[in-house]
Amino acid sequence: MAEKTCLVIGGGRGMGAATAKEMQKRGYKLSLMSPSDSCEQLAEELNGIALRGKAEVPENLKSIVDFTMEKYGRIDSVLVHVGGPPKGDLLEIEDEDWDKANQMIIKPVIRIAKLVTPIMLEQGGGSIVNITTFSAFEPSLTFPTSSIYRAGVSSFTKLFSDRYGADNIRMNCLLPGFTDSLNLPDEFAKLSSLNRLARAEEQAKVAAFLLSDDSSYITGQSIRSDGGVTRHM
Repeated sequence: MAEKTCLVIGGGRGMGAATAKEMQKRGYKLSLMSPSDSCEQLAEELNGIALRGKAEVPENLKSIVDFTMEKYGRIDSVLVHVGGPPKGDLLEIEDEDWDKANQMIIKPVIRIAKLVTPIMLEQGGGSIVNITTFSAFEPSLTFPTSSIYRAGVSSFTKLFSDRYGADNIRMNCLLPGFTDSLNLPDEFAKLSSLNRLARAEEQAKVAAFLLSDDSSYITGQSIRSDGGVTRHM
């Protein structure tokens, strides 16, 4: 059987990079994309491949999928990890910033699904994981656009899982809490029941679990890895 591959959108730094390292430990070949050369540096370190690009640019997504197929001939797992959208006071956020948040958060998930689903159908299965946020289900006025549009990602994830589950293609969301790779003030650590920030490597282990066959009966879920930040049960 061909060696499995993992495509990481947003794979240059933070949780994306940490997940790439974790998947490499699990024996996956890696294909990375990020806006800066950090993805290229990490790919060299991990014996993978990389292309610079932005998740919100459709041509960039197509290029990395095509490049991955050209080099590896298959895509078994995909992580979609996009940057933070515009913030602001709820009714002070401009229309163009709401549009930008939509382009940054929901559109890449839909577009990557359109690109890789035919590949996974031909292979007989695959797994897609979208990193979103704890505030998708417990909205925060600190992160209004993120809270709103990432709830939409969870909705799309459930619909996708219903549509393609019988084809052995799974999609889940990882909802991290405050993580050390986000350069947050110390007071955010105190919001966690564990009284600390998550380490990016901790989030990566959850992501890798969902990306791999270890989670073969989990799909359509939005799994919180937030250290107890959220209150609802």
